[in-house]
Amino acid sequence: MTAILHVRCAPALPDRGYREVLDLLREFSPLVQALPPRAALVQARGAQRWFGAGPARIAEVVRLRAVARLGADVRIGVSTTWAVAAMASARVPEPGGVLAVPGDHVTEFLAPLPVEALHGLGARQAEALRGYGLHTVGALTSVPRGVLERILGKRAGRTVADRARGIDPRPVTPRDLPASAAVRTRFPRQELDGPHARAALLALAVGLGASLRGRRQAARALTLTLHFAGGARWERSRRLTEPSAHDEDLRTLAYRLMDAAGLQRARLTGMTLRAEDLTGAAAVTRQLSLDPVREARLTVEAAVDRANARFGAGTVGPAAALLRAAS
Repeated sequence: MTAILHVRCAPALPDRGYREVLDLLREFSPLVQALPPRAALVQARGAQRWFGAGPARIAEVVRLRAVARLGADVRIGVSTTWAVAAMASARVPEPGGVLAVPGDHVTEFLAPLPVEALHGLGARQAEALRGYGLHTVGALTSVPRGVLERILGKRAGRTVADRARGIDPRPVTPRDLPASAAVRTRFPRQELDGPHARAALLALAVGLGASLRGRRQAARALTLTLHFAGGARWERSRRLTEPSAHDEDLRTLAYRLMDAAGLQRARLTGMTLRAEDLTGAAAVTRQLSLDPVREARLTVEAAVDRANARFGAGTVGPAAALLRAAS
């Protein structure tokens, strides 16, 4: 019977660490599905044959290697379906551990859980079910499927009825990190296009660059979205001259995008900077620019990445961005 591992990383794990965990999981199975921001699925059937061990033991080995090699503990749920494995990993206390739910123990595991623990169930849906006296997952199996469809709608009710019984046909689909990445900020008060807005955009560009480098990816294009008072928004995309994850390249293009908005005392409430059409950094050929200033900046950038990886994201950065964060 197919076994699925649902792996949860600590929320504070940086992007680089998350990608390293994904690489580690691929040592056990080619069927690894990234679930950003910090989770993944692994189909362990091939690994069971290769390692000659059961899925729970494989999960323990994964956890031990993650701690020993990466210094990152993980929480792993093991079961026969995606939903049950995800619910199992959610029940593992931090910082890490393994909880295996064999196929013949699924009903016993699910029955006492509160309805909000059901994988994929939203807070409003859980509230609606509680309003009808359905407080546990086991209670959902005691009512006809049609009752759940009337409470939640046909499609959602059918899904909830199946998952309450441990039924989830979704396969593990090999998938790496998404082909885009975004960072965003909301202003505590309306901002005009000036030093504060420009500093906020700089902070976004630096954060986006660090995220891309941590994921070993580079962007081919950027999209800037500006949000205004009253709900209006402006969005524009431009391609980089070559794929890059360097702060200088992202900042320069981000500033050009903001300049293109032609803002004149516009009341900004927030902005989003998105890296589009991502590619693996290994596929990007880096040539010497013969520009000593740029080469020096790249050297400093690498040192800043190491410092932030050691002491925490945002420890070192541009003065304008740091001053804005402190204000």
